[in-house]
Amino acid sequence: MTLLLGFAPLVVFFVLERLSVSLALWVAFATAFALSMRTFIETGILKLFDAGSTVIFGLLALFTGFIEPGMDYPWVGLILELGLLGIVVWSLVTRAPFIREYSREQIPREQWTAPLFIATNYRLTWAWAGAFAVMAAADATILFLHRVAPGLAVTTGLLALLLALTFTWQSGVRISRRLGKTPH
Repeated sequence: MTLLLGFAPLVVFFVLERLSVSLALWVAFATAFALSMRTFIETGILKLFDAGSTVIFGLLALFTGFIEPGMDYPWVGLILELGLLGIVVWSLVTRAPFIREYSREQIPREQWTAPLFIATNYRLTWAWAGAFAVMAAADATILFLHRVAPGLAVTTGLLALLLALTFTWQSGVRISRRLGKTPH
């Protein structure tokens, strides 16, 4: 459940961006910051994805607020999704899948080295890499292939996000059951 909460800033952004890209970025930044600080205060740990989301949303909010106020959604979306994809890929390259920081909160310490636990963390991280890549590609098609309907590209990106969220939720339930823990 804490992993899904980690994606709250992204969901907030997508919900609010239709009203105002700037508003969506500022509220998503505040959400990311609040989540990062809550976890840090409770555990003393600053999670890679939470911190990265805070930085990306904060920089984009500042940039669109003060340097390029009229920046359109496709550009903001593309930069945001490429930034999040970069965080996810970095976690894979460093052999520390970002999902692990969240899933350790749900699974007993003695299970952290279980092959199922390790494999699931990598599988989920790859799923999110794929989702962010699809979302970025959808925004890139709006920007660079003007023959693609923006509604179709946005729908594709949102579908990728929903599939990744559903896959994450279902995987969490499945691994909890297999490791003998009641899922939340």
